[in-house]
Amino acid sequence: EVDEIKSKYDRHILTDGERYNKVIDIWTHATNRVAGSMMDSLREDRQGFNPVYMMADSGARGSQDQIKQLAGMRGLMAKPQKSMKGGVGEIIESPITSNFKEGLSVFEYFISTHGARKGLADTALKTADAGYLTRRLVDVAQDVVVYVTDCSTINGILIADLKEGEELIESLSDRILGRTVVDDFIVKGEVVVKAGSVIEDDEAEIIGDSGVENIRIRSILTCEAKRGCCAKCYGWDLSTHQLVDIGTAVGIRAAQSIGEPGTQLTLRTFHIGGTATRIIEQSEMTTKRPGTVKFSDNYDFADTIDESGTKVRRCMVRHAKLFIMNKEGKENASFNIPYGSNIFVGEGDEIAAKTTLIQWDPYTDIILARETGLVSLKDFIEGETYAVESVEGGKKQMVVVEARDRKLSPHIEIVDKAGKILAGGTILPVKATLVVTNKQKVARGQTLVKIPKEIGKTRDITGGLPRVAELFEARKPSNPAVMTEINGTVSFGDTKRGVRKIHVMGVDGEERKYSIPYGKHVIVHDGDFINAGTNLCEGAISPEDILHVLGPAAVRDYLVNEIQEVYRLQGVKINDKHIEVIVGQMMLKVSVKDTGDTRFLEEDRIAKRDFFTENDRISKMIIVNEVGDSDLEQDSMIDRAEFLEINKDLKADGKELATYRKPKPATFEPILMGITRASLNTESFISAASFQETTRVLTDASTAGKTDYLQGLKENVAVGRLIPAGTGTPGIRDILVGAHDTDEDALSELGDAVA
Repeated sequence: EVDEIKSKYDRHILTDGERYNKVIDIWTHATNRVAGSMMDSLREDRQGFNPVYMMADSGARGSQDQIKQLAGMRGLMAKPQKSMKGGVGEIIESPITSNFKEGLSVFEYFISTHGARKGLADTALKTADAGYLTRRLVDVAQDVVVYVTDCSTINGILIADLKEGEELIESLSDRILGRTVVDDFIVKGEVVVKAGSVIEDDEAEIIGDSGVENIRIRSILTCEAKRGCCAKCYGWDLSTHQLVDIGTAVGIRAAQSIGEPGTQLTLRTFHIGGTATRIIEQSEMTTKRPGTVKFSDNYDFADTIDESGTKVRRCMVRHAKLFIMNKEGKENASFNIPYGSNIFVGEGDEIAAKTTLIQWDPYTDIILARETGLVSLKDFIEGETYAVESVEGGKKQMVVVEARDRKLSPHIEIVDKAGKILAGGTILPVKATLVVTNKQKVARGQTLVKIPKEIGKTRDITGGLPRVAELFEARKPSNPAVMTEINGTVSFGDTKRGVRKIHVMGVDGEERKYSIPYGKHVIVHDGDFINAGTNLCEGAISPEDILHVLGPAAVRDYLVNEIQEVYRLQGVKINDKHIEVIVGQMMLKVSVKDTGDTRFLEEDRIAKRDFFTENDRISKMIIVNEVGDSDLEQDSMIDRAEFLEINKDLKADGKELATYRKPKPATFEPILMGITRASLNTESFISAASFQETTRVLTDASTAGKTDYLQGLKENVAVGRLIPAGTGTPGIRDILVGAHDTDEDALSELGDAVA
């Protein structure tokens, strides 16, 4: 297979990057196949009593990965390199085909030494990183303690199966075990789980088997306890499988649960000894169950002929979906269809299990012709907007480069013979390689441009720890995508100083303008209808954008799923509720938008609970409009009952009554703070000062004349008091032990004893 790829490269069907990726991919697959067959034969050996297999299988010592190196083939090795980011040439192309039992050749041994040494160095350096992450997590969550049994909220979050395509990652029943349901769960007219009760093992199974899509459960993120959180919103204590006790420090427990595997994650490279494990990019989707094919409403395709001359059907739109329906017309599975992928099934087809539905090239993005016609290249100037790169063998390709004159934006239009534009310009990003030439005739759906994707990253926790930290710190990604805030139709504006304007015209006539930096890959076309939350260009998604456009629930899902993804790659299981505790602390504060008649200032950052308390307080008051003959001050706020009493007296004396209006409550918008900022912005200045930036925190606190009410754990430790958790929880620490009803009894008894 590798030779075949090599010959394709020599015939210039592939670029060097594509060749490298495909070769690595083939070897990764081969290594995995060898490992698979080796594990199978070990499993059969001695009726499953092979000592090596038993050791790994029981989880006592070793892993499939290590046995693969002992008895299978060692596989691909990582190249020595300084940078942490995955670039081209990160993995040595020729794999080590021998294993430790057979022994390595001199060359193979030489490649291996580097990996082993890298493992040791990494371990030493990254333990520090993991420790710092744990410290920040503990600091942000230390004051989350269970103080009440039930906050009786009616809010919750929706939980569904976690799927990627058809592959079930975590089932609904696993995700809801030990959590509290918000509404009664009814199966065939019978209440299985009552609202407000905790889901037990058997109930979770019933819910899972009932075929329900999602269920609403209570979560720390929606808990309305005045302090800390309540037991019902937290659910089971995972160490006892009972409802969590009052006084449990769930915040610290969450921080440790997330931080501890961090130290394991760092040690990954060390165990494997530097063999490179790569995430095998998905390049096709197959169905596991039979059913009927159904496409989403926005789906559109074109039949065309690809580079190698085969007939293919290609998907022409983004965000299209393919559903597999069962006989009852219920959805069995859903797949996202990537733009430009080849589709092998049609609407309404009856398909068997294991049918391949869609295929695509995971390493290149492509741009397709939207109409049949002639290619017209606009703004293509050699040396300015494109360079000609010759591939080996003299064939030349045009590659888009960054132009010095930012007004030029190279794009392709499809025109008819008379020069009338049939399909609007598709803007090309930097590094795009053209597959067509000017005035060439193309059919709808034919490839015009290939764009190399970020090369497959090596799966090392280098991606892991920094990624987890980046998510918890809610950092903006280095090149974020621009996200639309409204539903509407796209139209392209002009380019000024290298920034392109894209207008989105809403249904109700509202228009939003977005600026997209030069050289970014724009993924919407002129005239497309898009929904709020759609990305206009390629790039990573910023959590803040998700919060503004799609709301707090979406941000919670995004953060929990992304963080879980990193740990899952390493085979570490963490319960969702731990991550929810931290995310809850990150979203604890709100920014005041309209102050109303409250005592807040605009853009004040207030804890959500204090915000609602203040709004409740003023809802019981009224504001004096006209004073009449009373002694009240105009525009002053006064208790409602008191005001009515004053008016009653005035009426009795026949005097002019005072008039009032209802106070206007404040409004807020949610904000997302990274864990470091959240720690520094806690209520307690002692806790913040003992974390970081001590001088700044203390000077700010003294300038503002702050008071620390010592409500968290950390500030109590700092001043040497009993912490308000466990036996020191308010309400528990005052319990008298023994047969005495009151303090007096105990004292008098003590007095008698002394006498």
